[in-house]
Amino acid sequence: MQKDERDLLDVLKFELKFIEDGGYRRSPKSPSRPLYIFEDSPTCLNHDAKDNREPCGNCVLMYLVPLEMQSARVPCRHIPLNLSGDTLDFLYCQGPQHEIEEKVGEWLRAAIEQLEAERMASQQHAGGERRSEQEMVKGTPLYRSLHPKCANPACSTAFHWTGGGKFFRFRPESHDGAQGNSTFDSPRGIHGVRHYWLCERCVHMFTLVYDGRWGVVLKALWPELAAMESDKGVSAA
Repeated sequence: MQKDERDLLDVLKFELKFIEDGGYRRSPKSPSRPLYIFEDSPTCLNHDAKDNREPCGNCVLMYLVPLEMQSARVPCRHIPLNLSGDTLDFLYCQGPQHEIEEKVGEWLRAAIEQLEAERMASQQHAGGERRSEQEMVKGTPLYRSLHPKCANPACSTAFHWTGGGKFFRFRPESHDGAQGNSTFDSPRGIHGVRHYWLCERCVHMFTLVYDGRWGVVLKALWPELAAMESDKGVSAA
């Protein structure tokens, strides 16, 4: 079973953006139950999975779960979110969804800031521009590592030729945007072209665009989905 090779910092940044963009409230699906932080996010190893579910113990979020709770049925519900030791498991019994999202957002910002500070200290990089907490989520090139995966850095879906999804090609020096393409040539970036792939589940929620400052980044499709639903309502009227 393949180890979860995602970067914890990438996962936390993506989860913060997902919350801030209203991801749990703008899901294209209409859930018959409340949505749970992490569990119903693309960050989950088993998001939308019906078969061949991964053990929670393989998830990178386990680094944040206290040792005594790592054998719980849903370990990520037991990550301490403040000095009082409040967890998602506790918050689900205390308040409405929007309040829970606010508290988790506060914790995510603090955790991200701490991780970035620790990495900066370990790399001995003094000064430099401080990254904004609103920084865009950068896409992961298909062949960045030995295990090609989805361009969503928080998604663990491994690349497979027959797995569906969508390919994107970018020239790093170009500022004229992405060219989504179902074909796939020069896999190692020949002629300056870099290749990205969004898996079947992520391509329904995100696309990839080129940003002049950050490079290739994920863009949520929520506005487009909301507009489509609004148009349908107007037509029906």
